[in-house]
Amino acid sequence: IHPSRFLRDSLDIERRMELVRLVSHNTHKKLVSCLQGQLGTDTEKRHKKLPLTGLSQTMQEGGGQLGDESLIGKMMDVCGEAESRLATELMQHELQLERDILDPLNQLAEVEIPNILKQRKQLAKLVLDYDSAKTRWYQATKSNNQAMAAKVDSLKDEMEEALNKVEICKDQLSADMYSFSSKEGEHARYYVMLLEAQADYHRKSLAALEAAIPTIQMQQDSWMEKPAFGTALEEHLKRSNREIALPIEACVMMLLETGMKEEGLFRIAAGASKLKKLKAALDCSTSQLEEFYSDPHAVAGALKSYLRELPEPLMTFGLYDEWIQASNVSDPDKRLQDLWVTCDRLPKTHKANLRYLVKFLAKLALDSEINKMTPSNISIVLGPNLLWPNADGSLAEMAAATSVHVVSIIELVIQHADWFFPDEVDFNVSGMFAMPTHPSTPDPEFGLDRRRPGSLGQDGDSHAPRKDRYLSRPNLSLSPAVSALYVVADESIRVTETPTEDLPSPDFKAAP
Repeated sequence: IHPSRFLRDSLDIERRMELVRLVSHNTHKKLVSCLQGQLGTDTEKRHKKLPLTGLSQTMQEGGGQLGDESLIGKMMDVCGEAESRLATELMQHELQLERDILDPLNQLAEVEIPNILKQRKQLAKLVLDYDSAKTRWYQATKSNNQAMAAKVDSLKDEMEEALNKVEICKDQLSADMYSFSSKEGEHARYYVMLLEAQADYHRKSLAALEAAIPTIQMQQDSWMEKPAFGTALEEHLKRSNREIALPIEACVMMLLETGMKEEGLFRIAAGASKLKKLKAALDCSTSQLEEFYSDPHAVAGALKSYLRELPEPLMTFGLYDEWIQASNVSDPDKRLQDLWVTCDRLPKTHKANLRYLVKFLAKLALDSEINKMTPSNISIVLGPNLLWPNADGSLAEMAAATSVHVVSIIELVIQHADWFFPDEVDFNVSGMFAMPTHPSTPDPEFGLDRRRPGSLGQDGDSHAPRKDRYLSRPNLSLSPAVSALYVVADESIRVTETPTEDLPSPDFKAAP
């Protein structure tokens, strides 16, 4: 092939190689910009310059400043260690990218292809030299000039030497071009290797995180100071190593001290800011609650909020149907017996806390002439916070659907507290609080027979329904207004419940 024709034929290859060089250069440049470490530096220096390393150091320093007594400090320290491991994985990943991808791409774009393109330019120059030598030799052979004729041999040698250089350069260029073409698959492999390296890096990073997170989560879960409100009862008791939930015990102890004679307890709403502050204090497991003793309505509101915010009611979802079925039994004695059986099936922690609460509510009801909180009134305001169905719907909808049964259940349990729970209760079970200073009132129903407590009426008639149970029922603070039909014993009473801030006078209408 004539050298000039070879140059024309290789022009397309040259253009493609130039395009490969350009895209390889651009890819190398963008990939370098993705690196977080400094390209070409030693391993230790590179690790120090990583942003993740800086984050790790800052977190661990912050953890050291806060100390192990702070959960934030502890989490900052252990999470900082995890970030350090991620930084190490990132450094190893970037070193691999530099070795296996960036360096070969740079070699291709800045060395191999430019060298081939330089050889082509050199070949073009040699072809021009050959054409010039050939022209001079041809002119000498046609010239009549003796001097020019004498140079024919030397010009021929010069032409042949130029042609030899062209052939050598052409062969070298052809070999390099063939080699480049044969290595195109190898060059394309760099991009596959990039994805493989990234996948390997992310797998190792994920493995490091999955190894660290369970330990970190275990330390997080073992931390005792966690909110009590909105936390499952069993979890709160286990975490705090308590028998009775802190909000229940704290509120009961404060109410025993200053709230037993307070009219409308659990009925009159407390100030929102005071209630929020008390709930936050109880969430912090603090025993510094002196300022709240003077506001029993805030304490009662906090107790109601705790019961309402439990993920599962104190009387449990699992026994909801059994509670309701027991409340529907027509025979009073059989109804009480079925309620006792259901109560006895409560989980140990739920039963202990219900026992504690019911004993307190029974004690509160003994002062009903002063505080107006009879068992029926207490059951109306607290019942919806102790038992509700495991179903979607608003509080008002659930209250309307179940208030008849729930109120009758809670009322009976409070009235017969010492029959359901015969043992005495030490309200200061944790010893955290000062004992109430006012004397307790003896329970007149202590000692009732568990098998047949009966619906004890006047003059010892064990089967006569007690009409005086329903003489006073305060209105429920539900919005929107709810009208519920209460059917207890032999009476049907319609209670109209409307929102209000003050303790209202009862509004009853006998059902026809």
